Amino acid sequence: MPEMTVLIPTYNRLTALVATLSALAFQSYKPFKIFIADQSDEPIVCSLHFQSIVRFLEHKGITVCVKPNLPRRGIAHQSQFLLDQVDTPYCLFLGDDVLLEPFALRNMIETLKREGCGFVGNAVIGLSYKADERPHQQHIELWNGPVQPEYITPASKAWERYQLHNAANLWHVQEKLGVTPDNPQTYKVAWVGGCVMFDTAKLRDVGGFSFWTELPPQHAGEDVLVQLRVMKKYGGCGVMPSGAYHQELPTTIPQSERKVDAPKCLAI
Repeated sequence: MPEMTVLIPTYNRLTALVATLSALAFQSYKPFKIFIADQSDEPIVCSLHFQSIVRFLEHKGITVCVKPNLPRRGIAHQSQFLLDQVDTPYCLFLGDDVLLEPFALRNMIETLKREGCGFVGNAVIGLSYKADERPHQQHIELWNGPVQPEYITPASKAWERYQLHNAANLWHVQEKLGVTPDNPQTYKVAWVGGCVMFDTAKLRDVGGFSFWTELPPQHAGEDVLVQLRVMKKYGGCGVMPSGAYHQELPTTIPQSERKVDAPKCLAI
């Protein structure tokens, strides 16, 4: 039986989603399941391109389930809807515009099991920034022992760790350190965007995304808040090398819909 479910929220990004699913087909770690929560104007299940990649994934032994989640009530509600579908010990929240190296799932789940923490993330890298060196944003704090709980807030000095995940900073750092997929390294984070694997029970223990009822639909930062809550009780980390790459598409949550930042208005 699969012990991990990949959870993908999607909204009007069919082409990017098909690319994301194609990369999942070639993961060295198997078996796993995929669950997609669709809020697109035109249901993705109607697309021949989507039907084709689903058949290919099933050929690879990967089951795919799609459910609509309408009306749209904000990304935190969408995330809770996804979490409610999970019946496996581990779950990966993955953006519908993220490409994964074949080693990505294997390294994340092995790290999560070894460390016994609440989450492990592969920070997404923007390859268009490979020539953009930003030494002032490349400070990294390695975990040289077991991952431990940390209490981080937007006012904490540790909050500044987010800069490491800008552009291609992490790519430059992991190249300099010489980390490889067969010899990964954990490091301290403020949060990780786009590709985060949780211990399902630990995520549910802190309430998951049930705080969606406390937010207006126009919000952001739900992923940050839930990671801070998990990290406070169970710890969390990033792992290098990251096998996650952003397709660098415009956000589907415009600034006008980011009126409330969850970690700055709700308790951590």
